[in-house]
Amino acid sequence: MAAVSAAIGRFSLEQFGLWSLALAAALLLLALCLLRGRTRRPGEPPLIKGWLPYFGVVLELRKDPLRFMKTLQKQHGDTFTVLLGGKYITFILDPFQYQLVIKNQKQLSFRVFSDELVGKAFSISQLQKNHDMNDELHLCYQFLQGKSLDILLESMMQNLKQVFESQLLKTTSWDTVQLYTFCSSIIFDITFTTIYGKFLVCDNNKFINELRDDFLKFDDNFTYLVSDIPIELLGNIKSIRKKIIKCLSSENLAKMQGWSEILQRRQDVLEKYYVHEDLEIGAHHLGFLWASVANTIPAMFWAMYYLLWHPEAMAAVRDEIDRLLQSTGQKKGSGFPIYLTREQLDSLICLESTIFEALRLSSYSTTIRFVEEDLTLSAETGDFCVRKGDLLAVFPPIFHGDPEIFEAPEEFRYDRFVEDGKKKTTFFKRGKKLKCYLMPFGTGTTKCPGRFFAIMEIKQLLVILLTYFDLEIIDDKPIGIDYRRMLFGIQYPDSDVLFRYKVKS
Repeated sequence: MAAVSAAIGRFSLEQFGLWSLALAAALLLLALCLLRGRTRRPGEPPLIKGWLPYFGVVLELRKDPLRFMKTLQKQHGDTFTVLLGGKYITFILDPFQYQLVIKNQKQLSFRVFSDELVGKAFSISQLQKNHDMNDELHLCYQFLQGKSLDILLESMMQNLKQVFESQLLKTTSWDTVQLYTFCSSIIFDITFTTIYGKFLVCDNNKFINELRDDFLKFDDNFTYLVSDIPIELLGNIKSIRKKIIKCLSSENLAKMQGWSEILQRRQDVLEKYYVHEDLEIGAHHLGFLWASVANTIPAMFWAMYYLLWHPEAMAAVRDEIDRLLQSTGQKKGSGFPIYLTREQLDSLICLESTIFEALRLSSYSTTIRFVEEDLTLSAETGDFCVRKGDLLAVFPPIFHGDPEIFEAPEEFRYDRFVEDGKKKTTFFKRGKKLKCYLMPFGTGTTKCPGRFFAIMEIKQLLVILLTYFDLEIIDDKPIGIDYRRMLFGIQYPDSDVLFRYKVKS
């Protein structure tokens, strides 16, 4: 579950269509007047505006973000400012300087950035006006931790049991499917029923299938939505969003049974500030649903893909799971008898390392703050100034792919986060220990509050799949990354891949 703090607009001229030409022409005139005139002030980082008015370096960045950022780092150092989609963003690439972004909370605002983002993406307007509601909703995230998380995991296991026993455990012969489609379906369905419950007065499967299809269309356009492109120019995405919001309205949610504690608490807060019929309540639930599944789906895909592609990883993780089941007196057999607690899932360090390694290779989450006033930041390499109205960002893929920190960083190594049979948490750069060595969920006080839920969900699913099923990848072509998400979240694969599964004999 990635947090919305990792999101940022993306632009791709080749995908826009004819309408984009008129839009680009208008933006070009605006850019020439407002943007091309900007010059670097004394004390500011190097300024890279690119050759394309308004869009700046977006095309170079979208082609291969990591390679392009490394090129800029080599040319300009660890701190520089780029023009990207009409916004000036100062990137800090030195992991030892990330505290500059985290500690200056008064001048570097996450709330200003996130409130604008959720307004554009989900059509939520009240957060920008009502900070008390924002604070109360934030307090609800405590129900994604501790005993509340245990209750959620127990509910999730019951939902998994129902799905697997009614459908997948009946697959005694090989069933061939697309891996990303498989992950999308199972993650969305299980997450939704665990958090929101089920309809008992209508066909729940039909409802979830339609909602999932609409949600995936919405998510595919998410980064266009958070850009400055008017939603009217994004085809039917406005009507799809409206349809989802209506599905998640108070009226419809009242027909569902099995609400999670966090959903109930959020609904209580929302009904304190809105009338029951206000559709913006549904918009809030859309935002929460997006945060719950949008990044968990590709994270599950990459974890499964790397396991299927690396037999030695599959064997090691399966052996670890088998040993845990034996030690807890649980036997594999027909039906669905196994149950693992949060502590037991946490003890699967090889499985966790596999998931973390998949996240290291696929996450392009970027932590972003809005600069509320002109500010001078003091770094070890010297002071630098940032301007009011700009954005300040850290770009973790730079150190995720740093060979000084991770040996052969382009390779998948399932045991990279295991050392002497224990979790490896110590990594170094320039001889100094890194406080943050893996950042798929952001950092600081805005770190994704649903990260524990997301990781546990992926662990549960992988334990079940590896325990009960034979799994084989069919396509022998390696899958690359599609950079459409560019500076936020877990990246999509550039194509789907066929795999097959059947219940173990």
